[in-house]
Amino acid sequence: MIESEPLRIVFLGSDAIALPLLESLQADPRAMARVVGVFTQPDRPAGRGQHALPGPIKVWAQRAALPVHQPERFDETARQDLAALRPDLTLVMAYGHILRDDVIATPRLGTLNLHTSILPRYRGASPIQTAVASGESATGVTLMRIVRALDAGPVADTEPVSIGPLDTALDVEARLAVASERVVSRALPLLRTGNLRFVAQEEARATYCRRLSKEDGALDFSRAARELAARIRGLNPWPGCAFPWGDGVIKVGLAEAIAEGATGVPGTIIAAGEAGVDVVTAEGVVRFLRLQRAGGRMLPAGEFVRGCPLPLGSVLMSRPMRPLVSDRPFPHRPAGH
Repeated sequence: MIESEPLRIVFLGSDAIALPLLESLQADPRAMARVVGVFTQPDRPAGRGQHALPGPIKVWAQRAALPVHQPERFDETARQDLAALRPDLTLVMAYGHILRDDVIATPRLGTLNLHTSILPRYRGASPIQTAVASGESATGVTLMRIVRALDAGPVADTEPVSIGPLDTALDVEARLAVASERVVSRALPLLRTGNLRFVAQEEARATYCRRLSKEDGALDFSRAARELAARIRGLNPWPGCAFPWGDGVIKVGLAEAIAEGATGVPGTIIAAGEAGVDVVTAEGVVRFLRLQRAGGRMLPAGEFVRGCPLPLGSVLMSRPMRPLVSDRPFPHRPAGH
């Protein structure tokens, strides 16, 4: 390849978090690299009508007049489609397919992955949500080579991102999208000149997260308030945390642990007003700041309780909270389970 020519990048991904990075690659005035094709998940049913709709990466690629491939499996046909694009580099972010060794080796400069945690912490499918739900004050983006083991490849660079005390997973995702631009911008000049260096991960420090499901939105008031507040923020917007109320559930969009102490049965409502809905836990008080009834909008707590009173002394039902983090990979569970 002539040195002045931009690197030919094929992007593999399905999540909107990659859109700022893709936009920056295509708008780079230095012409360091160009996206020449995209692989993304097939159109999936969505919305009330459950019509098959394109994902955000496909929509972006079509607007950019780029070739789009949507294989259900990355088989030999898909690999040949990749090779036909003559990539110098394959860049992967939130794709959802496991890649074979021959696919990884197809580009001239290999295959790199952007993972939204500081590896080796939070390998797996839900690193953003799990970092916030675990009460972390920071996370980040890691640029790494893909290997067959789960998120275990050598690391080229990282970009840290802070997590504020009231940040949700959606808030942190927006910062990680910007951080991904920065880490790739640093890496491309080094990759072009053969000077991008990789360092092996410390396996002893590895932790793992898993694919989330709706049942992860349960709240157990026999846990500490700070743990509940973090989980509520981490699982916003999906799957969202909720507690049973009447014949349905009330969803909690935002919460904080407050300093005031309280005694009583965990789950007992001790305040409900403009400041929030305060609930006793095994350790401290969790204050619900935003709430939503089924079919309604997410509202500030004060507005919510004016339309749906939560009487003081009511005891909210606790439900078991499944662990989100392990020191080894979680067993595979089919989607929806």
